Amino acid sequence: MKRILITGAAGFLGSHLCDRFIKEGYHVIGMDNLLTGAMRNIEHLFPLPQFEFYHHDVSKFVHVPGNLDYILHFASPASPIDYLKMPIQTLKVGSLGTHNLLGLAKAKKARILVASTSEVYGDPTIHPQNEEYWGNVNSVGPRGVYDEAKRFQEAITMAYHNFHGLETRIIRIFNTYGPRMRLDDGRVLPTFMHQAIMGQDLTAFGDGSQTRSFCYVDDLVDGIYRLLLSDYHLPVNIGNPSEITMNDFAQEIIKLTGANQKVVYKPLPQDDPKQRCPDISKARSILGWEPKIDRKEGLRRTYEYFKDLLKPSK
Repeated sequence: MKRILITGAAGFLGSHLCDRFIKEGYHVIGMDNLLTGAMRNIEHLFPLPQFEFYHHDVSKFVHVPGNLDYILHFASPASPIDYLKMPIQTLKVGSLGTHNLLGLAKAKKARILVASTSEVYGDPTIHPQNEEYWGNVNSVGPRGVYDEAKRFQEAITMAYHNFHGLETRIIRIFNTYGPRMRLDDGRVLPTFMHQAIMGQDLTAFGDGSQTRSFCYVDDLVDGIYRLLLSDYHLPVNIGNPSEITMNDFAQEIIKLTGANQKVVYKPLPQDDPKQRCPDISKARSILGWEPKIDRKEGLRRTYEYFKDLLKPSK
């Protein structure tokens, strides 16, 4: 049985990755410091003999006994509300944490995939964004703690690949959604859904004309699985190129939830990207991957999850 270490295992993406790799017949070692993750995301896995969990901060030395075939590094605060609240921890997990896990991969002769982000493109000046675009990032702005942590993560991963011959993979993740997102994580989709379910007005920023492209979590996990097992070591965008303005997205949520609230506007946060849409040509050609679940179906599934989460406890 192949053994895989998944950091950030109790988080939104990490927990879905644990599910997928267990389903594929792997022995999964989950690791999380529970700073933004939640045990409820993985509690269904604890009875399984092919799952074990370490409560640990990867910014400190990481040791896992026994052999390891693969490492997925997904530990990091991932929403603006989190990394603005925890700027130093965010920088540490992207730098020290990545360094520790690359060292572990080298010692174990394991292949490592690191979770980078579309945020490396900053507020982009080309559209859609392809992997050759170097980005437009304000390194000293409030979002810089996340953007630069991920850019450093990519740089040190490539250094380990080139200098040590380590087998590495880099995924650049675009906006992803689905069950197990935190309602209070500050990102637009859970915020809109929470507000709609609670009967509050939906809060958009700026004039609502900025765009995002939302990928359902099952599609993203499939892309990660394919990239890990591929022979391609340079960054690959994984996301859904179906782009939508925040104004139109708010109306979709209002229609889905049957809410009759209005949209209210607040000032645009500093360095907030005005456009975000992946060019997934590489994912299509190299991995044979593209998203299968359309936004309407993905939003329906996510809405059911949030509704259940918000049910009053008996």
